Amino acid sequence: MQHRIIVLGAGYTGAIAAGRLAKRLRREDVAITLVNAEPDFVERVRMHQLAVGQNLKPRPFSEMFAGTGVELKLAKVTRVDVGRKTVAVIDANGAEELEYDSLVYALGSGWNTQGVPGTAEHAHEITGRLGALRLRKRLAGLDAGQPVVVVGGGLTGLEAAAEIAEARPDLAIALAARGGLGDWLAPKGRRHLRKVFDKLGITVHEHTAVTGVEADRVTTADGTSVPAAVTVWTTGFAVHPIAKATALEITDTGQIVVDGTMRSVSHPDVYAIGDAAMAMGPGDKPLRMSCASGTPTAWQAADAIAARLTGGKLPNAPLRYFNQCISLGRREGVIQYVTADDRAVRAALTGRLAAVYKELVCKGAIWGVANPTFGMPTRRRRVVQERARAGSAVKVSA
Repeated sequence: MQHRIIVLGAGYTGAIAAGRLAKRLRREDVAITLVNAEPDFVERVRMHQLAVGQNLKPRPFSEMFAGTGVELKLAKVTRVDVGRKTVAVIDANGAEELEYDSLVYALGSGWNTQGVPGTAEHAHEITGRLGALRLRKRLAGLDAGQPVVVVGGGLTGLEAAAEIAEARPDLAIALAARGGLGDWLAPKGRRHLRKVFDKLGITVHEHTAVTGVEADRVTTADGTSVPAAVTVWTTGFAVHPIAKATALEITDTGQIVVDGTMRSVSHPDVYAIGDAAMAMGPGDKPLRMSCASGTPTAWQAADAIAARLTGGKLPNAPLRYFNQCISLGRREGVIQYVTADDRAVRAALTGRLAAVYKELVCKGAIWGVANPTFGMPTRRRRVVQERARAGSAVKVSA
């Protein structure tokens, strides 16, 4: 009897987890199914590039997982029943229910409107390919001189504003940030960020909260109206809502509470990784939603599942930070080095070299998805003990 592992979502974390599990376990003993709505991998860290008209290399899952033993199920997840251990999906052939023995929940996150009136109706988002393509079409239709406002001063907002300004110098680009421009960076990084924004002609509205979005403007907390033919909303992420409808223990934000192996604290057959997980890092601080956080959680979950099924030693992947990588168009960047718990230190890399560094990081991320064990030879181990569907441990015949 094969142990059925279902991985929900094929972003960076889900794809890595599925591929790594396939490298760790014998195909005779496990059936690994990866459920995703799209047939191609989406390089989420490049959505600002896609939005300004750059073409990204197609990365079909059929090629990525060819010969691995991972079965790709092109479908949308509609429900998870952790009591019955089933996942409801819908695909081109209609609705279906899948049964699992172990579940890896990696549905990730989307944009967060923060409940600001008019955002859902009038703003654009770049958390996924469809949103980026809609923005791409809208930007392409703008005449010279028209205003674009990027709301949000985090990493996504900075990258989006710089990318648009570089690609369309004929537009009037503005950034609205609740705090100061790059105020979490060290002085060197902040100085370079401001220098690049000045060179690109980006107007910065610092310490500004946007409280309303209309078709042609945004309104701030002090009543100021800022013209915006296009508003790009980048004020953080909201997790996929499906977990909230389950019996899993979750946080107020909808993230699944996990232990150090990314295992649900309420349902031991469920693992959550990436943005979907409330995972703790150094200093007992929650990991922020990012690719930098998600990748090691995928390693940890996949290796923990494999260890528990094969009787091996539980892993201890380093859930820590090293740097924050910010592209500022194609020719500039800031690499801010940080402590293990993500606090900026004095050291920072800037300019063209930082842009090259960030590009290497992006290429490395997709290489890591396709090579989840870094190209190193691995031994597929036999499942010697698994949790039976009735809940008791049984031996699997050799």
